Amino acid sequence: MKRALRMIAVLSLLVFARPPVSAREAEEEPVTVTASVETEPVPHSGDAADDPAIWIHPTDPSLSTVIGTDKKGGLAVYDLSGDLIEYFPDGRLNNVDLRYGFPLGGQQVTLVIATDRTDPARGRLAIYRVNPVTRGLEDVAAPDSYLGGDAYGMCMYRSPVSGQYYAFNIADDQVQQWALFDNGRGQVGIRLVRAVPLSSQGEGCVADDQLGNVYVGEEDVGIWRFGAEPGDGAEHTLIDSVEPDGHLIAEVEGLTIYDAGAGKGYLIASSQGGNAFMVYKRAPDNAYLGRFLITRSDTSDAVTHTDGIDVTNMALGQAFPEGVFVAQDDKNTDPSEYQNFKLVSWTDIASALKLTVGTSGDFGKQG
Repeated sequence: MKRALRMIAVLSLLVFARPPVSAREAEEEPVTVTASVETEPVPHSGDAADDPAIWIHPTDPSLSTVIGTDKKGGLAVYDLSGDLIEYFPDGRLNNVDLRYGFPLGGQQVTLVIATDRTDPARGRLAIYRVNPVTRGLEDVAAPDSYLGGDAYGMCMYRSPVSGQYYAFNIADDQVQQWALFDNGRGQVGIRLVRAVPLSSQGEGCVADDQLGNVYVGEEDVGIWRFGAEPGDGAEHTLIDSVEPDGHLIAEVEGLTIYDAGAGKGYLIASSQGGNAFMVYKRAPDNAYLGRFLITRSDTSDAVTHTDGIDVTNMALGQAFPEGVFVAQDDKNTDPSEYQNFKLVSWTDIASALKLTVGTSGDFGKQG
């Protein structure tokens, strides 16, 4: 009996000696989903794949594509089965984004823009239009599309106030905002309209074309919200930070927005150090909602150490009836395979986290 009492006393001491669990640690565990499609690997080895953008085909959404950067060589265009359609060996292209409806040469075109780090001392924006027939890309960058410094993270924005198109370049510890315009020769020119300092290196960004915000990931700090209009100045709000004070585990990488209609939806961030994807309310306060992991399945390996991400709410055929989430993956099960991108049905993510499914078209990109 005495021996039993001593054992109970020891166990009690062990229980009460345990450090208290923080509020962040006490939050529910991440939910898990799996990828139903993975793309063919990018052509280059090592840390090469980086950032995806989803292009919606104008008449048949099942023919939509994923445009992914190979930062050692160019841009890869994949179909929704993950097959490589075409590869553009145009340089060290890092981040990519797109917008529809840009007026160029008397036509409404889809612009695809990537940051080009081939010459990091100058940096430039690689600018393309999508050919909707071939689903390939056509170079429309003006010869003077240089940034005067490193080109790193990038996202696009169409102002709901003026209709003007912009590209944000995140590099050299600052956020640069560049206006995009038709130069009258069938090419897209750029003009710097704003520069806002960051305290350290940023990369991921996404702009909300409906609400007029741009979100920037400062890799070792957290996620900032800025006004996206060129006259909004340098004021910004920290919506979440890295550990120990916030939910994120450095580095903060890709950012994207899922549109659930009427200004509602979700901001999603790649929390690279935790192999997780963090979900926040789109409005009004960007409150944290939860996180998910992409785990291994019979058709795809797990997704880890993700850089860039993208999402759409558009129905893309039977495989993705309520939209798709795309994430860069750091490693494949077979170490001889190069990096690639994974596609996850939004239906699975929404079900796991009890999120809304959007109904109003692809946020901010339908021009």
